[in-house]
Amino acid sequence: MKKVLLNFLALGLGLGAITLQANAQFVSHLQNPVDYVNPLMGTDSKFELSNGNTYPAIGMPWGMNMWTPQTGEMGSGWQYTYGADKIRGFKQTHQPSPWMNDYGQFAIMPTTGGVKVDQKARASWFSHKAETVKPYYYKVFLADANVTTELTPTERTAQFQITYPKSDSAALVIDAFDKGSYIKVIPAERKIVGYTSRYSRGKLKNFKNYFVIYLDKPFDFSQLYDNETLTDEKSLKADHVLAVIGFKTTQGEKIHARVASSFISEAQAELNLKREQGSKGFDQMVTEGRKIWNDKLGRIKAEGGTVDQTRTFYSCLYRMMFFPNKLYEINAEGKPVHWSPYTGEVKPGYMFGGTGFWDTFRALYPFLSLAFPDVNKEMQQGLINDYKEGGWLPEWSSPGYSNIMLGQNSASVVAGAYLKGIRGYDINTLYDAVVHGAHSKGPEASGRVGFEDYDKYGYVPSDTKAGHSVARTLEYAYDDYAIYRLGKALGKPKAETDLYRKRALNYKHVFDASTNFMRGKNTDGSFIADFDPYSWSRDFIEGNSWHYTWSVFQDVQGLIDLMGAINSLSRNWILSFLHRRYLQLPAINPVG
Repeated sequence: MKKVLLNFLALGLGLGAITLQANAQFVSHLQNPVDYVNPLMGTDSKFELSNGNTYPAIGMPWGMNMWTPQTGEMGSGWQYTYGADKIRGFKQTHQPSPWMNDYGQFAIMPTTGGVKVDQKARASWFSHKAETVKPYYYKVFLADANVTTELTPTERTAQFQITYPKSDSAALVIDAFDKGSYIKVIPAERKIVGYTSRYSRGKLKNFKNYFVIYLDKPFDFSQLYDNETLTDEKSLKADHVLAVIGFKTTQGEKIHARVASSFISEAQAELNLKREQGSKGFDQMVTEGRKIWNDKLGRIKAEGGTVDQTRTFYSCLYRMMFFPNKLYEINAEGKPVHWSPYTGEVKPGYMFGGTGFWDTFRALYPFLSLAFPDVNKEMQQGLINDYKEGGWLPEWSSPGYSNIMLGQNSASVVAGAYLKGIRGYDINTLYDAVVHGAHSKGPEASGRVGFEDYDKYGYVPSDTKAGHSVARTLEYAYDDYAIYRLGKALGKPKAETDLYRKRALNYKHVFDASTNFMRGKNTDGSFIADFDPYSWSRDFIEGNSWHYTWSVFQDVQGLIDLMGAINSLSRNWILSFLHRRYLQLPAINPVG
C-alpha cells in the first residue's frame, strides 16, 4: 500500500482558504503521526447538548475491544466526559456512540482504604494534569486511592500496571455489570473468570462476553458480591456480580493484571490472551502498540499544516480506525471464527459490528477502500456472513440488527467496495443480499421500511405509517443507483439493471418545482400542506429539506435541470451556506 501524501497548504484541509498566523509552527516532516493524536478531543460533551460525544478509546485499530476510564454511571452512554472529576472504573467497551450505548462491558478499579464495591464509593478524584492519554496507552493518578493506574491494549486483551501505596487494604474491584453476570475467583491460580451479558440494542441470542484476568500477586483475600450484598461464594451468577481481590502492598509496589475476553467462550479468551500477550512485559506492549498506530496512521502522510491542523487531522483519522470493529477471533487452528448475533452460535469466518451505514456510507467506507482496502475486504466478507446468518444485511449493527435510522445504505457500502477495485470475496452473494433487501423488510430496520409503497408509487408517501417519507425516498433512490452500478459491473441482465437505473431517478417524485425543495407527497400525488423547508418534520430525519434537497448524489445534473437553471441551483446553494447553522451538506457520489 502506497502512502498518500497530503499537503495542507495546497488543499486547505478542504475548507477553503485558511488564514495562518505569521508565527504559527508548521509540520514539514512528519515522523510519528500518533504523537499528534488527542484522544480527549470531543469528550467535553453531555446528553443535553449532544456535542462531541467521544470518549478516550484506548485500543488497537479495528480491535474487538477498547478500554476507557469511566466517569459516567454504570449504563450511561456518556461514559467519559471531560468535565467530570471522578473515575469509577476502567471499562472494556465496544460503544460506537452514546446514543447506541455499549454491550459486553465490564470494569476494573483499584482501591485502598477498605472494601468499596459501590460505583460511587469506589470512585476517585482525578485531574487531567495527572492524566496521559494515547491511543495505545493510558495513565492516571487516582488521588483518593493514592494509586497510579496504567493500561495498554491489544485487539482482544489488555495489561494493567497498577502502582499502589503502602497499604494493608489495597484491593482490585471487578465489576461485571448488571443484566446478568457471573464471576469465579480461583486464588490458587491468581485468576478471575466470568462473563457479562449486558447489551443495549437489538435482540441478541446467547450473548456473553467472557473474560479472564490473571494477577501477578497472590490474593490475601477475595470476596464476591451480589450487587452490594457480600456472599460467601467463590463463584456467583446473579443480575449484578462484583468481585474484590485484596492485598497488602508496599510503597510503590506494582501489580500487573492481564485481561482478555471473548464472545465465544472462556477457553477462547484464554487463547486470545496467550496469543496476543504471552509473557510480554508492560513496556514491551506499549512499544508494540505505538508502532502499530504509527504504521496505520502513516498510511496517510499529512505535511505542510500547522501543529494544530495536524493534530486535528490525525485525531480524526484515529477515530476512523475503530469502527466497524472486529467481532471475529482466531481459533486454535489459526482460523477466523465468530459468535453470531443472529443465531447465537459459533460460526466460521469474519464478522464486524458497531457501525450504522446511514452515518458512514458517504465518507468512512470510501476512505477504507482508498486507504485500507485489505481491511474493507475483511468487512465485505463479514457482510456475507451477516446475510447468510441473519437473512439481511444490518443497516446498524451493534453488534447485531438495531432498530435505528433508515435507508438501505448497505447497497452503497457493498457496491462502493467492488467498484473501487476490492476483489477476492463472494460479491455475487452480496449482490443477492442488496437486491433482497431492496424488496423486503427485515428485522430491526434492516431491508427497507415502506418498500411496498416505494415499489408501487416510486416514492414513500407522507400519509403512511413508514414515516420520514422524503428521507426514505431519497435514500432508496440512491441505493437503487448503487445496485444498478454493481449489477452492471457484474454483468447482470440488462432488464434487471435497467429497473434499478430507472428507480435511481425516483428522487424526482418528491421534488416540488414550485418551491425548488424536496417535499413530502401523499398517496394521491399531492404535496403536503404547510410546508416549511426549515422544519425537522415527519418527512425527514435528523435534518430538514434544506439538507435533503441536495441528497441526489447519483444525478447532480438531473437536480440542476429540475431546478430550472444553473442560476437557481447557485442561488439555493449560496442560501444554504447563508443559513449554514441549519445545514451539514453531504459529500458527492461516494460510489462513482
